[in-house]
Amino acid sequence: MRATFVLLLLMLLISSCKNERKNWADNLLVEVEGNFLYKEELESALPRGLSAEDSLQFVEKYIRSWVENLLFFDKAESNIPDTKEVETLVENYRKALIVHSYQQALINQRLSSTVSEQEVIDFYEANKDMFIVDRPLIKGVYLKVPLTAPQINNVRRWYKTETHEAIEHLEKYSFQYAVTYDYFYDKWIQMSDVSGKMPLKTENVESFIDKNRNVELKDTAFYYFLNVTELRKAGEHKPFDFARLEAKEMLLNLRKVDFIKDIKEELYQEAVKRNKIIYNDKE
Repeated sequence: MRATFVLLLLMLLISSCKNERKNWADNLLVEVEGNFLYKEELESALPRGLSAEDSLQFVEKYIRSWVENLLFFDKAESNIPDTKEVETLVENYRKALIVHSYQQALINQRLSSTVSEQEVIDFYEANKDMFIVDRPLIKGVYLKVPLTAPQINNVRRWYKTETHEAIEHLEKYSFQYAVTYDYFYDKWIQMSDVSGKMPLKTENVESFIDKNRNVELKDTAFYYFLNVTELRKAGEHKPFDFARLEAKEMLLNLRKVDFIKDIKEELYQEAVKRNKIIYNDKE
């Protein structure tokens, strides 16, 4: 019986797309204790491109969920007679949502998101203690090579050298023989992104890398080569090129805060000027 109803309902939904809307009574689908589900709501929720079978399943689940949620709400409401606290929370949330939406609209309309590179540098330099390394950072090169690969002695020489010639040799070699080749002489990465790929048998990886900038390891199948040219330990300041995007975002957020603060100050002063604020001084 329910399946027949849903099938007829789906047919009505399809046909309604071709005809003009009738009155609200014709569009009513389900009623539960004074709550109404209309055809328009179901039409808007129905995903496009579904097969007839999938559409039937969706319609049935949607109606069932709608009914169950209403019944559960009514049951909850009847068992929590004092809803003043809930109403206060809802009203506070409503106000916060409206204020947030208005703030975003003001920011988008009146506050530029453009920040010069020098402004970001100045902000970083003035607030270095806000940019602290939580996990070690490194620059360098890493490769993983099968034990059967040729010219291992050359690799041992190339990976320790930052010259253009050595890097070119290493890149050509890695293209042919390396399982993994990561070049990061020009950018900072998390040490763990590389150390996690190596069979390092030490509890303090940071200390080990700090003392051994050229690392060669092997297991039963591969050689592992790591050359670290720069290291920033946990607790040290983040280098600017690593912290740049973070600093820019923080600077923009502070500008937003100051902008909204200025708007509030303007509104307050305007209210004072027009005598809109009345203090009830009973003393």
